Amino acid sequence: MRFERSHTRKAVALAVAGSLVLLASACGGDDGSKGDTGGAAAGALEGRGPITFATGKDTSGFLPKQVAAWNADHPTEKVEVKELPENANDQRQQMVQNAQNQSDAFSVLNMDVVWTSEFAANKWILQLPEDKFPDLDKLVPATVETAKYRDKLYAVPITSDGGLLYYRKDLLDQAGAKVPTTWDEMLAACLAVQSKVPAAKGMGCYAGQFEKYEGLTVNFSEAVNSAGGVIVDKDGKPNVDTPEALAGLEELTKGFQSGAIPKAAITYKEEEGRRAFQEGKLLFHRNWPYVYAKASATDGSSKIVGKFGVAALPGKTGPGVSSLGGHDYAISAFAKNKATAVDFINFMASEARQKANIQATSQAPTWASLYDDPALTSQFPYLAPLKASILGAQPRPRVVKYNDVTTAIQEAAYSALSNKTPPKQALTDLQTKLSSLITQ
Repeated sequence: MRFERSHTRKAVALAVAGSLVLLASACGGDDGSKGDTGGAAAGALEGRGPITFATGKDTSGFLPKQVAAWNADHPTEKVEVKELPENANDQRQQMVQNAQNQSDAFSVLNMDVVWTSEFAANKWILQLPEDKFPDLDKLVPATVETAKYRDKLYAVPITSDGGLLYYRKDLLDQAGAKVPTTWDEMLAACLAVQSKVPAAKGMGCYAGQFEKYEGLTVNFSEAVNSAGGVIVDKDGKPNVDTPEALAGLEELTKGFQSGAIPKAAITYKEEEGRRAFQEGKLLFHRNWPYVYAKASATDGSSKIVGKFGVAALPGKTGPGVSSLGGHDYAISAFAKNKATAVDFINFMASEARQKANIQATSQAPTWASLYDDPALTSQFPYLAPLKASILGAQPRPRVVKYNDVTTAIQEAAYSALSNKTPPKQALTDLQTKLSSLITQ
């Protein structure tokens, strides 16, 4: 799930789903929820005719083809795409405004996985009867959990996401450096490449997404989790003022201080970082699976075609931990023609549509079998590290007041990365803020 389009995925019948279940704060507690029923009750999925599909800006160019395939077979139930901004925060704002006005302008919502609790608790989306979606058991279990609130289904996962480390394989090979699994190994590889490969002189070592937006919440969460820390513990309580969380945050702050992370990266969202990597300005880059297709494009937009590889994110003592990303489709509680909306979601969630989507965009599917499809694994070598990334991923806090929580995380992390607040103080302040937002 990338956050510029406002972006999750997985494989095989996995017992690990238990490790990715909703945090306790998402399943109980009063932090702003409106009763046990959550969103609008299941049922009343009636009405056929034209519908609208509200989604973040499509930078792949493939979504219109997916929708056109539906429209060709459903001339009286056509889908009109309502394209929202590229930034996830702006997408959410427009969806919230639409819901608060009880407008029927949006029928199906393409939602970031972290919005489910908020939208369901406020009754902005419908609770969905699982028997209307017969393929749910064929999807990666952890992705289905992202679509639930208080154990009830409110959406259907269409894409998943796990963070990946893109790296310049050609330069590592020239320097005799290995693909890193830890932060220290990555920094050592940078020094080796910069000292041994003339073409790498002046190249930045590493960048992720560090602008003050949802991508920063992801990158901060990954740094903390990869160092053994948490933001919210298994009991749903904030626990971010710890030595482990500090170690994770300091990996990033020290990176900026030393220059290993270029100063310009404080402004990077997904696309800014992708472009820098494709233009040969970065040795390592953290981003989502969609970058693979972009960086492999042979239309002249990428300078690194055939020169890069994909690996797991680095951690403190071994491979790191990705945040679980992705997008789920939900039905607005105020939509017309809800029966058509159900069928459209099933169409987009189908194995055929998801396979077409990954082939065109390299976005991670939620259909488990696709991760082991020989044709796809041959075409997309990143599927193996992506599968591992998703299986080991951790969800961001699943709370009703998620927008307030993520804003607090972004402010604390950005202040530390900008060298305005010492990392320890930033975490202490964040712990205090989260304790007031997440109540039991």
